[in-house]
Amino acid sequence: MAGGPLARFKGDKPGKPPRGADAAPAPGALTLDESPQVAEQLGALRLSPDQLRVYRQAEGSDTDPWDVMLSLLAMDEQQALTKLAERTGLEFRAEPRLQESASKFYETVSPDLARAQNVAGLESDGHVMTIATAQPLQPAVFSLLEDELALPVRLVLSPRAAVANLINRGYEQRGDLVTEIIEEMPLDASAIESVAAGMSSSTDLLSLARQTPVIRLVNMILFEALRRRASDIHVHPMESKLVIRFRVDGMLLDVFTPPMSLAAAISSRLKVMTELDIANRHSPQDGHTSVRIGQKKIDIRLSVIPTVYGERIVLRLLDQTQTQLSLDQIGMSKKMQAALMDMIDRPNGMVLVTGPTGSGKTTTLYAALGRIDRTSRNVMTIEDPVEYHLEGISQMQVNPKRGVTFANGLRALLRQDPDVILVGEVRDQETAQLAIQASLTGHLVLATLHTNDAPSAIPRLIDIGLEPYLITSSLLAVLAQRLVRRTCVVCGGSGKTPGATGESCEACYATGYRGRLAVYEIMTMTDDLRRLTAEHADGVTLYEAAVNGGFIPMRADGADKILQGVTDQAEVYRVLH
Repeated sequence: MAGGPLARFKGDKPGKPPRGADAAPAPGALTLDESPQVAEQLGALRLSPDQLRVYRQAEGSDTDPWDVMLSLLAMDEQQALTKLAERTGLEFRAEPRLQESASKFYETVSPDLARAQNVAGLESDGHVMTIATAQPLQPAVFSLLEDELALPVRLVLSPRAAVANLINRGYEQRGDLVTEIIEEMPLDASAIESVAAGMSSSTDLLSLARQTPVIRLVNMILFEALRRRASDIHVHPMESKLVIRFRVDGMLLDVFTPPMSLAAAISSRLKVMTELDIANRHSPQDGHTSVRIGQKKIDIRLSVIPTVYGERIVLRLLDQTQTQLSLDQIGMSKKMQAALMDMIDRPNGMVLVTGPTGSGKTTTLYAALGRIDRTSRNVMTIEDPVEYHLEGISQMQVNPKRGVTFANGLRALLRQDPDVILVGEVRDQETAQLAIQASLTGHLVLATLHTNDAPSAIPRLIDIGLEPYLITSSLLAVLAQRLVRRTCVVCGGSGKTPGATGESCEACYATGYRGRLAVYEIMTMTDDLRRLTAEHADGVTLYEAAVNGGFIPMRADGADKILQGVTDQAEVYRVLH
């Protein structure tokens, strides 16, 4: 076997090398026994002899040895794989890339074997096949692969989610995965509903093997969406076809066009996942569920509406394990950060963040909350849905079916002795009145509002039903924002792989953009603005007064980001024109 040592076990277990004097390890191989020298063998993994004895008796140590070891070590998967790579000399790749030269792997190895053993072909030079694995402690499997491929294999260690993505992409590119699923799928409506109703309730998307074709098809769509960093999935039935679309960096992309006959199967599976009524195809429904991919937990919000061509479905994907963003990462300048944090450090008052749906308002507020001293201030939120989890913050989920609205939830929060309150959205007079009253009684209130720019927030609050004198007494500042796509740092915005003739950039899928950042404007309340607010001035008058008071419009921030090279003129024009 090429490419360095393989982790393996000594022991009388099926598929493992036999114990005894003749069972000497291969040069450089990592062997595990119950000797005191085991710590030295494992290096930084540090599995003690006592833990090893527990391991050898643990259920699953034959079938899933690496998973059992991870549970004993209580270590993050990526950290453990990195340490194992250092110990064995194997390469670790957090985000492995699939090369066309690996096609022999997907033509030779069955999809069921690849999924069951967490192995995926990466590349081949014709003499050695490089394979990514998330389960390194299975030498019998690697020997089997060498026999099937008629090539020695070189191992690369990668996280389970990354290997699962490679498996899906490899068989999808071969063209057999979707065809295989569709050929196995019952297309009779009653058969589909019967299969959907009896589906497993497991929500771990990595357990793909031996699942029904309906589940495998939906899981493949979810996997691909997460691989492309999609925020939404659209299942759009048309007159003659079914289109699966992903929203990536704010833009909708057509990704799959499965046969129209599969619409009912996809709909039924998604309804089962979110505990909706499969038989109801004539009225709107909303549901939610959570799925796991390795260490990641993804929250899925589903909306179904009936159309003339069938049920249209939209799924919102929220990564609950997403690392907390900072104001620097989301594109806020140091000067604007200083102005915003000056407001958020105040003991009372209201700060609004405005913009359309999906413009990153909540992300900005959480990035700001991350800077608050949460040991000395009681920070509480009410949101719909809860998108981020931040340590030291108490978060309440709006649930109208249980009587938890923004208004009565906010009333309950005020009885919890809060210092800082985040209101997910001010959408009616009652919520606005409560938020204003809270800011006047010694609380700092952060809230989002839907307006086109910062000065428009004042007329909007009056339109909701607030009295101008309440606004002038409590409003500290209004921050408005939009999201623009970042220029891809790999291809520099060209959409082509650097140094390769005509080859599309894999990092940005040939779009020239990868990821997003915000452009901002912040309007601090001045005496002029308070006077005009009391006089019921219109938006144009308020805008002119804000500019005279030092307000810098969002276009200026966009122009600065173009000069910095983080986005381009076409993108800023698309968002702000």
